[in-house]
Amino acid sequence: MPYGYHGKILRVDLSREKTALETPEDIFYRRYLGGEGFVAYYLLKELKQNIDPLSAENLLIFAAGPLTGSTLSGSSRNSVGAKSPLTGGFGESEVGGYWAAELKKAGYDAIIIKGKAKDPVYLYVKDGQVEFRDASKIWGKETADSLDEIQSELEDKRVRVTQIGPGGENLVRYACIMSDLRNAAGRTGLGAVMGSKNLKAIAVKGSKRPKVADKAKIQELRKKMIEVYLKDLEHFSLLGTGGDRMESFVWTGNLPIHNFRDGDFPNIENIDPRTIKNTLGMKMEGCYACPIRCKKVVEFKEPWEVLAKYGGPEYESLGALGSNCGVDDAKAVCKANELCNRYTIDVISTGVTIGFAMECFEADIITKTETDGIELTFGNGEALVEMVEKIAKREGFGNILAEGVKRAAEEIGNGAEQLAVHVKGQEVPMHSPRLKRALGLGYAVSPTGADHMHNLNDQFLTNEGSIERYAPIGILETIPLEDLGPKKVRALMNQTNWRVVYNCLVMCMFQPWNHQEIVEMTRAVTGWNTSLFELMKLGERVTTMARVFNLQEGFTKKDDTLPARFYQPKTSGELAHVAVDPVLLNIARENYYLMMGWDKNGVPMEEKLDELDIGWVKSKLK
Repeated sequence: MPYGYHGKILRVDLSREKTALETPEDIFYRRYLGGEGFVAYYLLKELKQNIDPLSAENLLIFAAGPLTGSTLSGSSRNSVGAKSPLTGGFGESEVGGYWAAELKKAGYDAIIIKGKAKDPVYLYVKDGQVEFRDASKIWGKETADSLDEIQSELEDKRVRVTQIGPGGENLVRYACIMSDLRNAAGRTGLGAVMGSKNLKAIAVKGSKRPKVADKAKIQELRKKMIEVYLKDLEHFSLLGTGGDRMESFVWTGNLPIHNFRDGDFPNIENIDPRTIKNTLGMKMEGCYACPIRCKKVVEFKEPWEVLAKYGGPEYESLGALGSNCGVDDAKAVCKANELCNRYTIDVISTGVTIGFAMECFEADIITKTETDGIELTFGNGEALVEMVEKIAKREGFGNILAEGVKRAAEEIGNGAEQLAVHVKGQEVPMHSPRLKRALGLGYAVSPTGADHMHNLNDQFLTNEGSIERYAPIGILETIPLEDLGPKKVRALMNQTNWRVVYNCLVMCMFQPWNHQEIVEMTRAVTGWNTSLFELMKLGERVTTMARVFNLQEGFTKKDDTLPARFYQPKTSGELAHVAVDPVLLNIARENYYLMMGWDKNGVPMEEKLDELDIGWVKSKLK
């Protein structure tokens, strides 16, 4: 068994309250690595075609990576996957905190869950032992209350818990799964899958950290983080994401404003992290084994009570719940963010869906009759907070919005579809394809729907100062921001495949490690003589497997597109005369397919599957 793993995967059948142990061969670990690689393998290998994502047949997979639980900065994460109830396709998300490291110490590399419990349960996993525990008393409770009761029942305040709140229990299609109250596996609706299985939580505790091959090398890398990199990350430690000044995102046109429509937001400073820090006393905390401490923490009493235990708003929250809804009240944004964590619903999808509803309200597509009397106008912070509550509880109009922006638009009708900003049913993150053309293509071809994390930030390729960082993956010269030709498509492909490597390891994207250091730490932990070439091929392999899963579920090239909003310029600001060209996007999409070894319809060629060492996947295309 390679170092860095236990060689054990826990199987849980909730319907029968049975567990089993799977011990894969060494080659399985090297071929699929962990995290998203495990998710792609098991979903494609075992899930029946066209099942209902909210049925007992769906699998829910929690997968660590080889680095998880080591002392390397950024190794605090795990992947979660299932068939997505939001998109109907490949569902996968990652989450940090402390839970993943504890799972590895508890003796397992992954947990694969099937079936549905007759009554609410939670799992307690400790040093190779598994218990099914009654969760009826905590079903319906918010995350902090559930955590307190689980730790009290287990008589251990150090047990780590990943769980759902009312949002997951009520099957909100973009419900998330929360670890340690403030870390979310946010995207693709995996919390709804957990809720559909009557699984409230998984508590883990362990003392069996996997051995590593080269402790001295790991210590050397840890020392480099502290002595070299940490001083360059001071802005993260002080302000977290969004700390580069929110107004700069307005100047470039990147910031979503009023449902991605507008370009001006005069009071953006009100929701800048500096303002929040100065007015609300924001503090910073971090994840397991990471000295960066980039996680915001806020607390105040009026006009709403916001508790520090739920953390604070990151950039995606500030954009989705703030500017995208026209809300410049920092306290309202912080409260809405806290409610998302209390109830376990994704902040991005929540904010985009409410922003969509606000534009519908403004356009008289819906009125106060439909919105339960709420004045759902852009900028109304009280309405924002109230609607988050209604979505999580599926009350009134919130029940429609809980279905996600695509389904909500279809139900509302009357032109609402043109205002729905999503890809494959997943709401778009807080980065604009009008500014970043390759990122827009990345949204379009992403297997999970719009996602900025396994994607390319075009701005990093525009200056000589940063381009050297990309040389190891073959990006050797700057590329203009507005370019969407073959060079940009190739850069997107290479960077996307590399980002998927991170999701397999499973590593934090905000770490400063370069490509060679990632290779070195993988060698140091596993003992493999791996290389950048092998890891890049792994990323390509997993990306292709996710593609095949979606094809099996009925997705076609027609789903690899952007919402109508981005084919129009913003109404004002920097991008008032800039829009995505659908013809150029389609050409770039076909270039991407062919560069990936897929045909013009986006179907991987059999020879490519053989080249990626996944010939068994051919049968899934038939």
